[in-house]
Amino acid sequence: MKKIKTNLKDCYIIQPDVFGDNRGYFSPYFKQEDYTNDEELNFERVVQTNRSKSAKGVLRGLHFQKNPKCQAKIVEVIQGAAIAAVADIRYESPTFGQYTYVLLKPYDKDDPESGKQLLVPKGYANSFIALEDDTIFQYLVDNDYAPELEAGIIWNDPDIGIPWDKIFTEYGITEPQLSEKDQKHLTLRKSPKYFIYKGDK
Repeated sequence: MKKIKTNLKDCYIIQPDVFGDNRGYFSPYFKQEDYTNDEELNFERVVQTNRSKSAKGVLRGLHFQKNPKCQAKIVEVIQGAAIAAVADIRYESPTFGQYTYVLLKPYDKDDPESGKQLLVPKGYANSFIALEDDTIFQYLVDNDYAPELEAGIIWNDPDIGIPWDKIFTEYGITEPQLSEKDQKHLTLRKSPKYFIYKGDK
């Protein structure tokens, strides 16, 4: 497994090991010991695995789960393609209010940019936009799903500044498809202080 730093504190791109030949491939896409033995990777265990299926242009986010059931996530695309965009919403974090995004698509031996995962730490808001029909987005999470603790930040918060318009243009998306709920979230500035950064371990 290879880990790649992003511009955000505690957030990493993960490139799982892949072993293959002309018949196909085998990949241990999650190994707990890789995370247990690495102090920089804050992911303790897999409690639940979730999948969503989306048409091209569907935008989900920015989502998170509040304490005491806050979740860290490892996200990837196993069919289709998506841009995953996340924001650090931990007050006092050195990267508070900043974002990163990454193209996620299934592994292809001829595409060195394929097969990536994104480690989304606790205290982050997570989103993605599907770039193809029937995109399947998978989440490995380290805490139980608690619908009563679901929350979000408005997807196009100008203070966070995710360049959605640039992404839409690049991938031929005229207008994103959003749930009614995702159109009503508050900006980060107007939201409660859900998470406080605790500093380095």
